Amino acid sequence: MNIGIVGLGLIGGSLAKTVKLHTGHRVIGCDLNPQTVLQAQLLGAIDEEMTEDSLRQCDVVLVALYPKGIIDWVKAHADTFGEGALVIDCGGVKQEICRELAPLSRAGKWHFIGGHPMAGREFSGFKYARDDLFDRASMILTPMGDEEPALLRRARDFFMDLGFRRVQFTTPATHDEMIAYTSQLAHIVSSAYVKCPLAGRHKGFSAGSFADMTRVARLNEDMWTELFFDNRDALLPEVEGLVQRLTAYRDALRQDDREGMRALLREGREVKERLEEG
Repeated sequence: MNIGIVGLGLIGGSLAKTVKLHTGHRVIGCDLNPQTVLQAQLLGAIDEEMTEDSLRQCDVVLVALYPKGIIDWVKAHADTFGEGALVIDCGGVKQEICRELAPLSRAGKWHFIGGHPMAGREFSGFKYARDDLFDRASMILTPMGDEEPALLRRARDFFMDLGFRRVQFTTPATHDEMIAYTSQLAHIVSSAYVKCPLAGRHKGFSAGSFADMTRVARLNEDMWTELFFDNRDALLPEVEGLVQRLTAYRDALRQDDREGMRALLREGREVKERLEEG
């Protein structure tokens, strides 16, 4: 098959390398930065640069851009995709993207499914792309509910062949609700936590906990700002809920309530243990 990859940053570049590692598919790629395309070619991550003609020959097109960029690019190329082509985005929000792009595919002769590979690093750019980034990871796909089962199997099998541990089908709304908690909230917490005045003096006093809490504070602020506001309706209640829960710990300290603090910590430990059992 011919696999088109749009955007050769961390995710797109890793997808390109992974396709080349695990399959015999031909990879056709493009990026806003010509040097990135050249580097990807020299390293064997892509076989050729994408043109309008080669895009028409792609069986699968993976679009790894920021959400607005995904929407704009797919709209601009809606008349160029080949008949039967499967277009899957890799954006971190799904409702807005699927709402904009699903109707386009219904009007054309190609197919669209929202997607989100659940893997990443705190760095961005092709130079950090890895062919093992998705090993044992989960790939989320958000069909609109009217797709043929054969199309969903085709999408599932493609990602399973790349080494993903599982393909999770869900709705765009459920994706955005869960990602607000499992990913976006964690990035906000890390960003806020690392701003403590004591952070600059951590050396010699920090270990794994500090590293874990601060790792994703090293983020791409342009991308994450777009993601946060695209998913504002789901993310804001999670931030407010966390503030409310933290207040209980603060109040226990203020009131010298040791039993209250012990109860809060016990509750957290028990929740974590149940999560690990699941």
